[in-house]
Amino acid sequence: MDQLPVDFFTNAAAYTPRVYRDQYPAIDPTSPSLNQAGQIVIITGASSGIGANGIAPAFAKAKAKALVLVARNGKKLRETEQEIKKIHPATSVLVQPTDITNSDAVVALFEKIRFKYGHVDVLVNNAGTFSHPSRIVDADPAEWWNDFEVNVKGQFLVTQAFLKLLGTERKGTMISMSSAIATSLHPMMSSYSISKMALLRLNDYVAAEYPNVCAVSLQPGLVMTDMVLDSLKRFAIDTPALIGGTTVWLATDAARFLNGRFISANWSVEDLAAAKEKILEGNDLQLVYQGKFGLDQSQ
Repeated sequence: MDQLPVDFFTNAAAYTPRVYRDQYPAIDPTSPSLNQAGQIVIITGASSGIGANGIAPAFAKAKAKALVLVARNGKKLRETEQEIKKIHPATSVLVQPTDITNSDAVVALFEKIRFKYGHVDVLVNNAGTFSHPSRIVDADPAEWWNDFEVNVKGQFLVTQAFLKLLGTERKGTMISMSSAIATSLHPMMSSYSISKMALLRLNDYVAAEYPNVCAVSLQPGLVMTDMVLDSLKRFAIDTPALIGGTTVWLATDAARFLNGRFISANWSVEDLAAAKEKILEGNDLQLVYQGKFGLDQSQ
């Protein structure tokens, strides 16, 4: 892959005429159109990577009322909190070290949120893990299944608690970090791919069962994190600010037409908005089973 241009994978997966690899004006979180004043936002996986360096800072720049930072590492969460306070001191921050695969811990987390804020508006399901590449026959069963513990069970527990606290009347947004691998086949990465596809389907069910919730799956592009494979590091030039700004945009009313859809942070949100009718009229940006089905039953 050494001969491929650094934008190869971004361009190959482009849905919109324009693609970006860094923040651009339409997703600038300081823009009045993206203002998050009054919003209570939960961010899992907020101790490192795009959670700490992209999503949390973006919501702080958008002047969110409160950010609930969730991850296992309390020390790193405190570091994220300090950065948020530098950006927007008025944003309230609740740091809550939590193992999201533990149901009791998740219940305790949301009890603290209920006690401190009374409600919640936005959930960013950003926590995720990938054991390591291996063929199915060579995979350690415990390591292989751990991707499902975090990427599926953990996201389910947090999503369930979020929906319970949100209720059926208050408008809410759920943004789940997915991956391009969720919709494509990559040998040696079965546990990560299948678990991320399951998360796509979880979002579909939230969209179907809760009309008051906009549930969108976001492919964060190629950002240099500790989860990037060595073979892809040369292509990983997307910035955390790109993902952060896109996530904030998804939490606005302008993005609610994408409910139940899957998008990439690389795609132009302006081009997506311009294609709104096309997206809603067809099966674009959704998981579909292709083919012509059904027998003639007119007789």
